[in-house]
Amino acid sequence: MEVLGFLADGILMALEPLNLMLILIGVSVGLFIGAMPGLGSVNGVAILLPVTFLVPPGSAIIFLAAIYYGAMYGGAISSVTLGIPGASTAVATTFDGRPLALQGRASLALVTAAIASFIGGSVANVLFTLFAPVLATLALSFGPPEIFALMLLAFATFVGLGGDDIAKTVFSICFGLVLASVGYDQISGAPRLVLLDISGFLHGIGFLVLAIGVYGIGEMLWTIEQTRGEVTTTTPRMTVSGMLADTKEALARGWKGTTIGSFLGFFVGVLPAAGATPGSLMSYGVAKMVSRAPETYGRGNPDGVAAPEAANNSASTGAMLPMLTLGIPGSPTTAILLGGMVIWGLVPGPRLFTTETEFVWGLIGSFYVSNLAALIINLAFIPLFVWMLRMPFTILAPMIFVLSITGGYAATRDMHDIWLIVIFGLGAFFLRKFDYPLAPAVLAIVLGPIAEPTLRQSLLLSSGDPSIFFTRPIAGPITVIALILIFLPALKYLRRRKPAAAE
Repeated sequence: MEVLGFLADGILMALEPLNLMLILIGVSVGLFIGAMPGLGSVNGVAILLPVTFLVPPGSAIIFLAAIYYGAMYGGAISSVTLGIPGASTAVATTFDGRPLALQGRASLALVTAAIASFIGGSVANVLFTLFAPVLATLALSFGPPEIFALMLLAFATFVGLGGDDIAKTVFSICFGLVLASVGYDQISGAPRLVLLDISGFLHGIGFLVLAIGVYGIGEMLWTIEQTRGEVTTTTPRMTVSGMLADTKEALARGWKGTTIGSFLGFFVGVLPAAGATPGSLMSYGVAKMVSRAPETYGRGNPDGVAAPEAANNSASTGAMLPMLTLGIPGSPTTAILLGGMVIWGLVPGPRLFTTETEFVWGLIGSFYVSNLAALIINLAFIPLFVWMLRMPFTILAPMIFVLSITGGYAATRDMHDIWLIVIFGLGAFFLRKFDYPLAPAVLAIVLGPIAEPTLRQSLLLSSGDPSIFFTRPIAGPITVIALILIFLPALKYLRRRKPAAAE
């Protein structure tokens, strides 16, 4: 009951006129920052951090957290309407959100994303409120072997993302891992795979560069090739009755993905240095694996939109937990928030809940208010986002190209990455023509930089003995489950081959 009393005080603090105004402004700004390719919550919070020195520290962290919430919602907008992930956390939303938009059902995709985000954030807020100390202790028990086992489990879900052709899926994963290893080695510091000694490769290949190239330029070229230059428009519904029907359908068809994403995303987000991106990708893969119709994923299944959107919002709240209780940022955005807290004279850690009770519970209360505000603002703007799709593709295509180039440049300010975006776009177009799955390659470049150093650190801890992944109490079960999921599709493939050979 004491927790409920603190929570009520925190919500009342968040509803104070100044804090409520900052929440509404922060969510609105974050919504459009998340929708802009190449920006995302990290850049948005970093850019607006100096503004917070004009208000008290409690109001400042509430404002930045509201931007974080809004950006998580906004990432789905460009993923659905343009096929370009607004941030790495929204790349999985593109898999089914964009096909829905091309079918004239962008409203359903955006409503599903908004509702799933709200439910995922609500579940995470409740878990955060009730189990913060316990979950913080659990997060501390995750060392390199546990993190690698978790990444291996994520790779296991990739096998189901590439269809029935396992060989092409494995090739796509390996190609993504090769791209992820370009640049300086994180442990030895030696340069690797620097093509023709071009200095631009020394900083590696960023995820956004690959994602914008594949899902921006590549998707644009594919659509132009499929339509043969014809003027194409969608016929979205923008009436109140239409949105109500979409809401009903989103709840009916997206409940399973929302449930998976809400819980899985939160627990992955709690882990230090994991963040929302692995959580959203894993949730999409798990939702597809447990679905009765996995073949509909990637073709416009609302459940494929609900799972990653619930996960990235749930994980964004989960990433706050290690920051507040342990002083360890759970994502790049929370690292910036941590820096802001230190500047304001607040020391994150276990004692923060006792020494700065009003600040902590005011922030937790703002999570609830920001989540509700983001849902209302997002639903209010959906007709505007859907209206954009009424434009002919002959107008949308140049806009997508310009946004892809400017978004890629804004993220790195390096012309080398602009050329890579164009090259990856052309490569994605031809790989798609030869029916190679692109999703596993994109996902591998996200998790590769996390999986490789944890694998090597684990083997250093065990003097090269791989049994460390099986003997530790947390890493062992996760590793076994991952291996089962990896070899299960191969066994199914061999079972199908035997009757065919007999015939």
